Amino acid sequence: MTKNKSRIIVLPPEEARRIAAGEVVDRPAALVREFLDNAIDANALNIEISIEEGGCKKVEVSDDGDGMLREDLEICTMTHATSKIRKLDDLDTAVTLGFRGEALSAASAVSRVEILSSTDGRSAWLFETGPGESRPSKIEQTRRTKGTTVRALNLFESVPARKRFLKREASEAALCHQIFIDKALAFSSINFRFVKDGKLKDFFPAVSSKKERFSAALLQTEEIKFLHEINVTGAGFSAEVVIGGAELYRNDRRQLFVFANGRRVQDFSLIQAMEYGVQGWFPNGVHPIGAVFVDIDPSLADFNIHPAKREVRFRDPGAIHHAVSAGVRNFFHGLLAKDISQERRTFGSQSAEAQRKEELFLNISRRDAETAEAQGKEEREFSYSIPDVDRIFKKYDGFSHGNSAPLRLCESSLESLRLSKKSFANDITSAYGNMRYAGRVFGLFILIEWGDKLYIIDQHAAHERILYNRFLEQPIPKQELLAPIPFNTQSDEEDVFLSAKQEELSRMGVDIAKDDGGWSIEALPAGWKMSDAETVKEILELSSAGEDMAKRWAATVCCRAAIKDGDYPDDETAFSLGKTALELPDPRCPHGRPVWTEISRQALFKAVRRE
Repeated sequence: MTKNKSRIIVLPPEEARRIAAGEVVDRPAALVREFLDNAIDANALNIEISIEEGGCKKVEVSDDGDGMLREDLEICTMTHATSKIRKLDDLDTAVTLGFRGEALSAASAVSRVEILSSTDGRSAWLFETGPGESRPSKIEQTRRTKGTTVRALNLFESVPARKRFLKREASEAALCHQIFIDKALAFSSINFRFVKDGKLKDFFPAVSSKKERFSAALLQTEEIKFLHEINVTGAGFSAEVVIGGAELYRNDRRQLFVFANGRRVQDFSLIQAMEYGVQGWFPNGVHPIGAVFVDIDPSLADFNIHPAKREVRFRDPGAIHHAVSAGVRNFFHGLLAKDISQERRTFGSQSAEAQRKEELFLNISRRDAETAEAQGKEEREFSYSIPDVDRIFKKYDGFSHGNSAPLRLCESSLESLRLSKKSFANDITSAYGNMRYAGRVFGLFILIEWGDKLYIIDQHAAHERILYNRFLEQPIPKQELLAPIPFNTQSDEEDVFLSAKQEELSRMGVDIAKDDGGWSIEALPAGWKMSDAETVKEILELSSAGEDMAKRWAATVCCRAAIKDGDYPDDETAFSLGKTALELPDPRCPHGRPVWTEISRQALFKAVRRE
């Protein structure tokens, strides 16, 4: 009778080391990351990385940091050998990039490692170990200035199965370079050099701000002026946000970064916070560029949840998210007010009265609900006040969902523009110079001559912004439906969202109710034009809007209600609409498109060679 053999075995230590090393070092870029972390932790001020054949043949990092003694070198490649912590509780206060003691151990398990180090520049030691060896095969005295050079040669030579799954040499080199960029962005006070196959490819000298380093690493020279820096703080954390203006939009999120205590981490919520902050400033379908650098008390974050420390768990992620999104939003609003003030002053010297009116206009644009009564009085005093568009919010009678002839919201609002208190004139003297209506082109654009510039105004975007501003100032009028719209959700998350937001949706003009078999919509904003399916889709998609749900909904309602491409208002209405658009405190539609563009007299003359 044969004896059964156990199917479970314990792997030999060296095999286990090589398998575990793959969690930390899965490709050359991982070696770059780990070696750079050690150099930065060693207080280096100058760091150079050199790779050959995409890092597969060689990854070398040299620094001028603290260096290591012979005794340190003898054990530095042993598993969990570290200078960063002494006991488990130290994880709560660790401020270094590394702390587990896995980097050199993992590197030596899958490559040949050489280390040259000196703590004082007088005595230095050379350390060598072969693939899979945890103790040095050679250690001898040599010469070197203060600092350390770590070199990993022939990666995965002893683990050919892993080597087969590496990308092409150029792709691996690009990944190494991206890690180099990540570290350079986070540590702007350090000089960084990147050498590829013996040629210097990048050099970032030390600078005083992350904005300067971001510019040097990622932007063209002409783009730098559109980059901004914002600082926010909260309980136990601070964050520096470097973000580009609307001039620097991209078609993807590849130039959006999140760093926590110097580590680049995968944290979609903070990328989302940046995008929430710029919502309404960028056209649909594009993304800003920028980075969030969070500096947080180590006890309020856990970096020990991923082998390569690519993720972090914040104790209160909502507080950081809110601080970033609110800080970015407030900055962009302040930037706009500043731009408007500068633009108004380009029309030449103004009288004291004109300047007083200008300042009042800017104050009105920033006024909150507590000063609304005073705002109304001042608007009536000056000829350039925004036309009365209250008519668009009057109570609609006899409207029901599906009615074939509801009162059109855009017609009502345009009528209110046409019936504004100031009578139409083809030429108006405003606080900022002569303004003259010049006509319309292409069924969409209103032309106004103002000062020495021709303004081309998108009538749809302008009307949409006017409606949007008013929608945010007072409740959206709603109408009960004669026939409620039934619908079913597709997930528990959608049910939770609708249950939690019923009251807020009602304030936005949407009444929903829970039925035994699902949900039903019982009221919608007056003048609503979407089909049942589109309506349900728009409501459910609000779950991704976060704290800006009301603004996104208002943008949707106003876009549907605004005058469209091809609609032809009369000259009086068109001029009133254009004039109001030029005086908007925020000259972008709610989706981020500019309301108007301009051409100077000088540019027009130059175009036809009348200089």
